[in-house]
Amino acid sequence: FYTPAGVSLLLAELLDPQPGERMCDPACGSGSLLIKCAQQVGSNDYAVYGQEANGATWALAMMNMFLHNINVSRNNIAWGDTLRDPHLTVDSRTLQRFNVVVANPPFSLDKWGGDSAAADRFGRFHRGVPPTSKGDYAFISHMIETTYLEPTQHGRVGVIVPHGVLFRGGAEGKIRQKLIEENLLDAVIGLPENLFFGTGIPAAILLFRRDRSDSDVLFIDASRDYREGTARNFLRDEDRAKILTTYRERQSVPRYAHRATRDEIAANEYNLN
Repeated sequence: FYTPAGVSLLLAELLDPQPGERMCDPACGSGSLLIKCAQQVGSNDYAVYGQEANGATWALAMMNMFLHNINVSRNNIAWGDTLRDPHLTVDSRTLQRFNVVVANPPFSLDKWGGDSAAADRFGRFHRGVPPTSKGDYAFISHMIETTYLEPTQHGRVGVIVPHGVLFRGGAEGKIRQKLIEENLLDAVIGLPENLFFGTGIPAAILLFRRDRSDSDVLFIDASRDYREGTARNFLRDEDRAKILTTYRERQSVPRYAHRATRDEIAANEYNLN
C-alpha cells in the first residue's frame, strides 16, 4: 500500500514543491508520496489533497497524515474511485486544479471504467480513451487535466508507470503522441527492477510540465544504479542525487542520459522505450 521511501523522496525532489502550492495524489494509497512532497516544501505553507478507492487504505492515509503532522481534513483526502467518480471537484463538471500532481497508480489496472470514459463529464479523455484492460493512461490523463493551465502556476505531474506505457500502440500510442505534440512530456526516467513491493518488473517515472520552455525530452536510464537487497532493490542517496542533478542540468550523459528532440521522437514513431 505504499511506495518505497527512496522512490517517494526522488519524486518529491524532482517535482520540488514550493511554499503556497497545492499538491494532489489521485491514487494516494497510504499517503507516502504526499507526505514526502509536503516535507519537501520546508514549511507548513502548502495544501495537500488526495483520493483513494480502498476504504481501509484511505483510513491508513488519514492516520499517516496525522502521525506526520500533515494538516488535512476528510474533504482533502477523499474516499472513492478517482477514475469513475473523482471527488476533488469545484462543481459537477469542473475538476479542482493543482500545482503538483503525483501518483504511483496501480499498474495496468483492468476494468477501470473505460466503457463509460468517452462520455466523461469532465472531458478528461479528449486525447483518446485508453484500453479498458489497462488504466495507465487513464490515470495520466486525469493527472494532467488536474494541473493548473497557466504556465506561471507551474503545473507539473510526476507518475510512476510500467514500461509498457512507453511503447504500447493502439489508443495508448495515440494518447502518447498527443501528449508529446502538446509539449507536455518533460522527462522519462527508467528505474531499476525489483524496487516495488508486489512486482519485480522495472518501472519508469514520467514527468509532465505546463511551463516548458523548449520541446526536447530528457531520457535518463537509471536502471543500473541501486543497492541490491534480499527481497528487493533500493535506491541509494547517491543514485537519487545523480538522477536529480542530471534532470536539473538537462544535459546528455554518455550511457546514462539523452536529450531528444521532437523530430527525433517523431522519427521513432513516438516510442519512448
